[in-house]
Amino acid sequence: HFLNTINKIIRWGPQLTLVPSYLYDKLLAFFYKGAMKYCGKHVYIRPSSSDFKGLCNLSVGDYTSIPKGSVFYCTEAPLIIGKKVIFGPRPTIITGDHRIDVIGKYIMDSNDKLPENDASVVIEDDVWTGANVTILKGVTIGRGSVVAAGAVVTKSCPPYSIIGGVPAKVLKMRFTPTEIEKHEKRLNNTQK
Repeated sequence: HFLNTINKIIRWGPQLTLVPSYLYDKLLAFFYKGAMKYCGKHVYIRPSSSDFKGLCNLSVGDYTSIPKGSVFYCTEAPLIIGKKVIFGPRPTIITGDHRIDVIGKYIMDSNDKLPENDASVVIEDDVWTGANVTILKGVTIGRGSVVAAGAVVTKSCPPYSIIGGVPAKVLKMRFTPTEIEKHEKRLNNTQK
């Protein structure tokens, strides 16, 4: 009986070491969610192992999951993430650029941004991005889209597209127009 108990402790030991970081994340998430422009219900974030800038410009919809290792920089432009969006490990989303056109100044010293240096990023509902995806300013990812792992998204894509590559482009559509209609009708019926 004693050896059984010892074996259980040894087996569960590695999982038990995760408890403090889990509890710390829960506490931090409470404050991060409160600092966001909007945070829906049942949003999952891991702030202790992520890098969020400009939380006041970040909106996240219901049931969205943002993993550890996320880098979300909301500059002067908003980042709007819809509901039921899932991200693979280590997504990077940036809503702005540095100025590179100022003669006689280092890029780092050019603090006077122009309106065109920042642009919103919108990720509509039901989007899945794979691991290590980068999404840059001015992009809208249409609802129901899939972004392949490692993609660098610099242009918007229509709903239900599958995009990938560097720079990312539409590879194919998830559904035919008839299937999209059927899919959306079923989604609307389950939400009532």
